[in-house]
Amino acid sequence: MVRVRFAPSPTGTLHVGNALSAVVNRRGGDWMLLRIDDTDPARNVAGGEEAILGDLGWLGIEWDEGPVRQSTRQDLYAAAAERIGTDRFDGVTLLREDGTATYHLASVVDDADFGITRVYRGNDHRPNEDLHRRLHEALGTTPPEYVHHGLILGEDGKKLSKRAAGATVASLRELGFPAAAVRAYLKELGIPRHDVHYDLARLRRLSVEAIGAMPDDELAAAAEAPAQVVAALRGARDLNEAREIARTLLTTPPLEPGDHPETLARFRELRERAPETLDQTGAKEILRELKAVGGNLKALRRALTGADRGPELWTVLVALPRDEALRRAGAASS
Repeated sequence: MVRVRFAPSPTGTLHVGNALSAVVNRRGGDWMLLRIDDTDPARNVAGGEEAILGDLGWLGIEWDEGPVRQSTRQDLYAAAAERIGTDRFDGVTLLREDGTATYHLASVVDDADFGITRVYRGNDHRPNEDLHRRLHEALGTTPPEYVHHGLILGEDGKKLSKRAAGATVASLRELGFPAAAVRAYLKELGIPRHDVHYDLARLRRLSVEAIGAMPDDELAAAAEAPAQVVAALRGARDLNEAREIARTLLTTPPLEPGDHPETLARFRELRERAPETLDQTGAKEILRELKAVGGNLKALRRALTGADRGPELWTVLVALPRDEALRRAGAASS
């Protein structure tokens, strides 16, 4: 059995690079420990652990044990330092002046204690491997297999700042990316051998695909919209755009006279004869009949939505109740 661990520090919402490590560990391990590396009070942020748990939950990443907090395990680390016989090892501090363990000792002790057999982590930890192996040897424990993956860099090839657009799980959520799209992007990266540039454009394409694949009830809930507008949301690039489309459809546009009154009059005739609730077939049939007589569909869109562009027009007809569609068309043609 491959036993892995994901061990973030409670410094707030996950950076996408940390999220990649979480996905890699979950996919590569049969059993996963969630460990909170909170031995450095100066780096800990109030609410940081809760933010991490929320991010992992949103991404759909589950663990088998934890969260285990290193701050509650100081006695074990002190005992390990006694076995080694020193508070410093190869010039590296193991215990601070207040007796608390530093990252290196705590990480090695926990990996041994929980039987971790493989550690997936970013290339920035590669310099720690030799020290951690020597610490395991000094403690008489078996080191795990270390697998280091590339980091996610900014477009400029430098470290991706948490302040950059989409650099954290929380910011991706705020930008309206579905969790399924973020998971798909991180899974596509696999276990990169080298550093990779963050590709928000690819993430946006995956977002469109994820929204297109969401079940109707799930998309309606995510967009905070009634079920009848769901068809109009399928082409949205993100959930924020889906919510805006829904608001546009559900908000009466400015009631101003429009162009091509003959198109609007014909539309009203067709819509009055059609069922109260339209499906895709019925909506497209109305549009086909309008086009057959030279109707101006752009004028119809403007009358129904107040905009020249938007979701496919048949989805607008499905979204609007018959009385509301007739009212809007009538106001624009008067």
